[in-house]
Amino acid sequence: MNRTRTTSTGTCTSNRTRTPLRTLAKRLLPLGLALVCLISGGNWPTASTPASAAGTAPAKNVVLLDPASGHAFVPGRALNGLDGIQVQWDASRQQLTIAQGDTAAAILRVGSAKAEVNGEPITLADAPFNEAGAAYVPLQFISATFQLPAEWDKSAGAVRLGQGDARLTLPYANRGAASSAGVGKAIVSARKTFKAGGRSFSVQMVTISLMDPKVRLKVALAGDTVGKVEELSSLAKRHKAVVAVNGTFFNAYTDDAYKAPYGYIVSGGELKMKASGDKRAIFTYDSNLLASLIPGADFNDAFAAGTMEGALQAGPRLVVNGKVAVDVKAEGFKDPKILTGGGARSALGLTRDHKLILLTSGGATIPQLAEIMKQAGAYQEMNLDGGASSGLYYNGKYLTQPGRKISNALVVTY
Repeated sequence: MNRTRTTSTGTCTSNRTRTPLRTLAKRLLPLGLALVCLISGGNWPTASTPASAAGTAPAKNVVLLDPASGHAFVPGRALNGLDGIQVQWDASRQQLTIAQGDTAAAILRVGSAKAEVNGEPITLADAPFNEAGAAYVPLQFISATFQLPAEWDKSAGAVRLGQGDARLTLPYANRGAASSAGVGKAIVSARKTFKAGGRSFSVQMVTISLMDPKVRLKVALAGDTVGKVEELSSLAKRHKAVVAVNGTFFNAYTDDAYKAPYGYIVSGGELKMKASGDKRAIFTYDSNLLASLIPGADFNDAFAAGTMEGALQAGPRLVVNGKVAVDVKAEGFKDPKILTGGGARSALGLTRDHKLILLTSGGATIPQLAEIMKQAGAYQEMNLDGGASSGLYYNGKYLTQPGRKISNALVVTY
């Protein structure tokens, strides 16, 4: 199934009014936002290239923020093809050439605050630099020079660049987040105790830094086929996963060989399972691991955008923007195990700084689980399949062992 959008990378002529270059240069002096360009040679994909195009996921494109100055940095190779922009990298000179048809062209060099726009020299507030195999230059410079709109979404921790259907959405994180810190820092396991609803709960949790360049996510199907079941540990080992957690609800009680999963499932950008009209919450992510939780009713539009790399639908939604927000009936749940009962639970949460929290707990009701996840640091959070399906695998062994084979899982590799 090919859903790749085509974005022109040819010559682009714009009728938009341009700021005179000398005036533009003066305006740029106090500004301090910046662009990132992964140093992988000059043969870069366009902004719309999907993760699966080359068989493996590409290096992540992440907007970086300098906490001290407030300056930001955006990936240059991701801009290649966006709004007619073309980017070239000269490794021997440590030089970026960025052009937009015949309307603007800029040359920037790593380690130098001196740049050129259409042949005229300007001075940047910040010199471009390399970090974690990437070269960075001021974003505000890019935005002003090429009239590229930038819209910041604090709730999603993302920046939207460009305009119209071809807009590019990238996660942002503090500078240093794109540096590989090693699996021991990028993926951390802990056993913790939380109090919720007058009770104490001992939970297993694994926290994953989604911005680490070596971290990858995958929605994995049992037996690589919809309707089959498999041991969680077996599924994890097949995918060489460091972490795995059980995923969607499924028909675990049928005697039939086909045990249907419930809800939308997307893996590798392909829709594996439909759930038309379903209202339950969905966890989604793109090739940069910009992850979000969306209502079931929003799935079709989100999938049609063409950037969804993986998705799992389960629910109910438990934490919204840092606040407990449980409405199981509104999501269509009728099972007493969800409405009122307690039991083994699995949950998935996202922090404001793009960390993924995977957690298992015993005996918790849904409201108690919501409070547990909020205390654990989740800004957005939803419930996964539970009961005998609840399982969490880490570093070659179970932290929580499921009581049965499962239909699908979210796996983390490094």
